[in-house]
Amino acid sequence: MSRLSKKVRQQVLKEWLAKSPFHTDEEIAARFNVSIQTVRLDRLELGIPELRERIKNVAENNLDKVKSLPLEEVVGEVVDLQLDRSAISILEITTHHIFSRTQIARGHHIFAQANSLAVAVIDADVVLTAAARLRYIRPVRLGERLVAKAVVRSTDGEQSKVRVETRSQDELVFSGTFRVYRAKEVG
Repeated sequence: MSRLSKKVRQQVLKEWLAKSPFHTDEEIAARFNVSIQTVRLDRLELGIPELRERIKNVAENNLDKVKSLPLEEVVGEVVDLQLDRSAISILEITTHHIFSRTQIARGHHIFAQANSLAVAVIDADVVLTAAARLRYIRPVRLGERLVAKAVVRSTDGEQSKVRVETRSQDELVFSGTFRVYRAKEVG
């Protein structure tokens, strides 16, 4: 994006973050071809909080109560949850998630984010994954922020199909279709 006047840049920034509030200051700076300090000053003038606060605000306004597992057991930070419809979580890839030699994220962390979100979106006390069809599109590296979105595609009796797509900076990196089973109370 070419350089915009401050007024236009701030208006576009405000609209962009209203639609997709999960962008870092670094991503914003790159998009608008300005410094990170300029982004921070723009956010301050516009009253737009930093990323963590924006995520927290979205989560507080958009979360139904997870029934199938404790919220802290969902891999990633759940920022949107509408039971039996859709859910979104964010996972920052840290040194804990990667192979040290290659700096590439271990696949089981990416799978765990998607699988736990597919379970969390279901409105039942006990939900088990019955089957999954997965596709890893490209390697994910240290420092990337993964945004996983789960959508309940269909429900037939005790089973539901949940589609999960995981993106990094709007690029698809993982997709999966999970068949989950709404089990009767265990124990």
